[in-house]
Amino acid sequence: MLHLLRGKDRKRCKLTAFSGVLLVIKRKRRFGDRNDGHKVRTLAPMFKVSPYIMKKRSDASNFIDDTIDIEVAEKYIAEKRKEGLKGLGMLHLFVASYVRTISQRPGINRFINGQKIYSRNCIEVNLAIKKDMKLNSMDTVIKIEFEPDATIADVYEKFNQVIEENRAEGDVSSFDSAARVIDFIPGLVKKFTVWLLNLLDYFGLLPRFLTKLSPFHGSFFITSMGSLGIPPIYHHIYDFGNVPVFCSYGAKRTVFELTREGNVVEKKYIDYKFVTDERICDGHYFASALKLFKSILKNPYCLSSPPEEVIPDID
Repeated sequence: MLHLLRGKDRKRCKLTAFSGVLLVIKRKRRFGDRNDGHKVRTLAPMFKVSPYIMKKRSDASNFIDDTIDIEVAEKYIAEKRKEGLKGLGMLHLFVASYVRTISQRPGINRFINGQKIYSRNCIEVNLAIKKDMKLNSMDTVIKIEFEPDATIADVYEKFNQVIEENRAEGDVSSFDSAARVIDFIPGLVKKFTVWLLNLLDYFGLLPRFLTKLSPFHGSFFITSMGSLGIPPIYHHIYDFGNVPVFCSYGAKRTVFELTREGNVVEKKYIDYKFVTDERICDGHYFASALKLFKSILKNPYCLSSPPEEVIPDID
């Protein structure tokens, strides 16, 4: 049965477009599914075996870097700021472009736990930030959930909402509070606690409120080296949790290039790097997703409206 759903009701659902209306087909939870994703059962045997051979994300990490011409992106940002999206920046574009890519290439939103491959039933973005740009200021993690049909305005509003919530929480956020509780536990007990959490996660028994809070669970992690004024780094993906992709992008850089006509032009670029878990989908699929991501980021005008279709992942 087809339903018109919004918000939380879209979780664990297939979404398609029909006559300009977003239609949602509810996906029933089956044995072997987790509270944050459904088990992918129709993969080729090679993919089902690979998590037993490459047991850790660090064993299966692939590294890729690329560069993007930001001329059109900067023009787009300037136009959106005039429309009222004050403070819109490259971070919003990176996140919105990746969310849009997931809507068309849902395989990159899979993850591995317990040597099984799952398709995540939501899009969760993790971002590590400093509360103040000072050497000794506290670090924290912002975690934001997006709908697969999110526009740039949706991403902008979500960011503002979460930032305001973190400001309201003061110096200690929900993540900081949870980390502080674990920190109070004595060393040996702390080691056992983390082992127990990892064991529960392995069997899909970790409560949803913990995976929502955890920066080690989510669709992807993104960090801006540009805000620090340095080039991007290859940031490792964590063995704890299930984040399959880490993206890092650097500061804007200016290059003077010679055209075929012999003229010197000024170009602006941003370098970015991805570290990915190769076990969640094949190289051709990843390449297709990353090319789509780059094309959206390079010409982001499509982000002003929802996608014509949101493609569901396989069962």
